[in-house]
Amino acid sequence: MSNPYLPRWEYIPDGEPRVFGDRVYIYGSHDRPDSEEFCDYRLKVWSASVDDPDHWICHGDIFRTRDTEGHPADTDWTNNLLFAPDVVYNRGKYYLFAYIVGAKGCVAVSDTPEGPFKLIGQYNYHLEKHYDDGTFIDPGVLVDDDGKVYIYCGYQGSYLCRLDGETMTDVVDGTYMENFLPKEGENGFFEAASPRKVGDTYYMIYSPNRGSRLAYATAKTPVGPFTYRGYIVDNGADYPGGNDHGSICRIKDQWYIFYHRMTNGSIMSRRGCVERISFNEDGSITPVEMTSLGFEEALNPYDYTPADTVCVIRGSGRVTELDPFTLVVTDIKKDTVLGWKHYDFGIDNNPNTLMRLYIKVRPMGCSGTIRVYADSTDDENEIGSVSFNRSDSILTTKCKLLTGRHSIYFKIDDSYVSWAKDYFKDRTLFELESFVFMK
Repeated sequence: MSNPYLPRWEYIPDGEPRVFGDRVYIYGSHDRPDSEEFCDYRLKVWSASVDDPDHWICHGDIFRTRDTEGHPADTDWTNNLLFAPDVVYNRGKYYLFAYIVGAKGCVAVSDTPEGPFKLIGQYNYHLEKHYDDGTFIDPGVLVDDDGKVYIYCGYQGSYLCRLDGETMTDVVDGTYMENFLPKEGENGFFEAASPRKVGDTYYMIYSPNRGSRLAYATAKTPVGPFTYRGYIVDNGADYPGGNDHGSICRIKDQWYIFYHRMTNGSIMSRRGCVERISFNEDGSITPVEMTSLGFEEALNPYDYTPADTVCVIRGSGRVTELDPFTLVVTDIKKDTVLGWKHYDFGIDNNPNTLMRLYIKVRPMGCSGTIRVYADSTDDENEIGSVSFNRSDSILTTKCKLLTGRHSIYFKIDDSYVSWAKDYFKDRTLFELESFVFMK
């Protein structure tokens, strides 16, 4: 499935991917399309077969801080919002670590990775001073090969400690440590600690002070010292960015970075995305671009492309859910650029093949031109153009024949007379629903 990789009505940011048995699970926060605040009062889990990560199954709510639809809350000391959970396997059980905004955090347990999870209790520690007084912000948990359990947390500063592997709630005395990553500088720690062990190296995936990236640091021990190595993905590169939170995961022989993108003109309405990554011989990870691919190796240009899989938005434009069946790119204005990466147009040895592009839009009473490009918006890469008018919802044009692998871009122009351009400069020209290439 292309990005976003879950059904398009679902909003699961802060994704922690975990492979248990023959399935990959995604544990994360739960956003809503019309929310004015981050996250929700419940956590959900989805899973897919490692042999078929294109098809995901929802296992429903696994933990909640408020009564929902006949199900009682799992916490009796707070009904605050739930953020950024993690789940690990230890000694035959699955443990959920939940961050509750402005309240003591907690741990829950289940016999299965699908949950539901039953509360064990809050964290137990003996410290005169604690970074967030027991909230344990955005917990990321590592069960090391020797059975020791570590938890990494923090917001605008990091801390870690070791948990008793028997109780999973008790902090081992003398193991608490602040600032395992420096908090100063553009690559300093901001939030979203997510530990992984790859071979004999400990990787810390996190959100740095610099904007919308997911960065990483490495160490030879679970408590550091950690060395900054670079960033993996930037959800604000040619796209309306915002906070990012995710991690790396190996599914069979392929590694991925799980992250999220903003929708609905809000940083509080986020959908999960995924990109393939690779490790270099020195253990570094090559930065990857945002694409529309998800788990696909290439998109099919001869199948319908939903507009909301767009991975490049320059100028104005935003993905918006009108209803669970209809997601569009709206706020499209003059000079908006929209892009999708990457398609495989295949082989075609017939120079007379006619290729057409059909575009479905929601007209907004405006006229102009959509210019279509392959690989970049340089003039020499234009493969066609089509006019839109005040009322037509289906547009079509002949395009230059493409073969092989290409990205596709739309660049928008209006047709206002010169004296009226400033008057109408903030007007949405149309809303984009989908498109398809045909031969």
